[in-house]
Amino acid sequence: MKKQVEGANGKLGIMMPGLGAVATTMIAGVVAARRGLSKPIGSLTQMGTIRVGKRTDNNEPLIKDFVPLAKLEDLAFGGWDVYEDNVYDAAMKAKVIDGHLLYDIKDELEAIKPYKAAFDKNYVKNLDGTYVKEAATKWELAQQVIEDIKDFKAKNNCERIVLVWCGSTEIYLEPSAVHQTLAAFEQGLKDNDALIAPSMIYAYAALKLGYAYANGAPNLTVDIPAMLELAKETQTPVAGKDFKTGQTLMKTVLAPGLMARSLGVRGWFSDNILGNRDGLVLDDPDNFKTKEVSKLGVLEDIFKPEQNPDLYGDMYHKIRINYYPPHGDNKESWDNIDIFGWMGYKMQIKINFLCRDSILAAPIVLDLALFSDLAKRAGMSGIQEWLSFYLKSPQTKEGLRPENDIFKQLEKLHNTLRYFMGEELITHLGLDYYDEN
Repeated sequence: MKKQVEGANGKLGIMMPGLGAVATTMIAGVVAARRGLSKPIGSLTQMGTIRVGKRTDNNEPLIKDFVPLAKLEDLAFGGWDVYEDNVYDAAMKAKVIDGHLLYDIKDELEAIKPYKAAFDKNYVKNLDGTYVKEAATKWELAQQVIEDIKDFKAKNNCERIVLVWCGSTEIYLEPSAVHQTLAAFEQGLKDNDALIAPSMIYAYAALKLGYAYANGAPNLTVDIPAMLELAKETQTPVAGKDFKTGQTLMKTVLAPGLMARSLGVRGWFSDNILGNRDGLVLDDPDNFKTKEVSKLGVLEDIFKPEQNPDLYGDMYHKIRINYYPPHGDNKESWDNIDIFGWMGYKMQIKINFLCRDSILAAPIVLDLALFSDLAKRAGMSGIQEWLSFYLKSPQTKEGLRPENDIFKQLEKLHNTLRYFMGEELITHLGLDYYDEN
């Protein structure tokens, strides 16, 4: 039975807290694609296909032709930042995209200017925000963000809005009493509770208005009971957390392969150098801890050492991130993996990934926005685990272990889309092909 999905009629506004390297790269890429200057490589919603029906049907349409997604031509972009630069100037400073290409789309990028940010330096110590909101309480800040969203929607004639966090990693927080209920959280906003981070203010504003929110950083944000209570109240989808880009992407590709062959792992050492704003922020130990917790959980969730002690029970996993300004957005990661096979014989795998952080993250932002909008129109609310494909530390229901195997994540995503459209879910059992005779 086909699920009722409202059409993607009118314009969709994508608003991003943090109009830095990732957000401006995504916006520039979409504008360039709309003008025929580039293609949206890396975007599942734009370039990916999905199998429908039996293998013998040879029916694999583009995902954007299978489900009713907002079209690139119908997207409007906006957001907030701690610096006043318009998107063109911010993209030029980020130095991710060639300046000649940016110049060709300068007119459209210059027109996109940020709202002042809800910013607290205590959460991002290495940034000095110069374009920030002023308010007596965090409650007032939240109301200002709500008004920004309403203003953007009206000025851009949008039918719908989604928010995707593209800001910096905040300091490490664990859930506390103020996060447990919506009532406690709203009182905490009025009381300026120190444990309410800026990212929570944006999430609260979005969910209060009934607009989907996706968390692209490892911050404690929509993964608290108060936000889930609000999402349920307003029937709004949430997804999180932390964009799966470079090194972790490789881990979720390689680790399932090692486990599939029952090969053991003694140790996995991961090192990174990164010179963009994200690298600067993560140079502070409190912010790095938030990222470290997000990255460390991936292998444990895939290998399940408590279930496979002979293969992974003694695995040592170490992660380092080093700020190195000369590299800019061109992140370099090294992985040394000590594995063992038949009769315990040792082997090694070494990976040197010279990636571009924002180039890998930009299509994730686009896809999360389009799929979150689809989920809202399909009547989905709360945690959207089917979007784990894009995230380092997937959010799940309490007590439910996340699935970090990227291939299982993709199949879950595909089956969710088939479910929306009333198509048969695919198990890959395949016995029917052999039992026909």
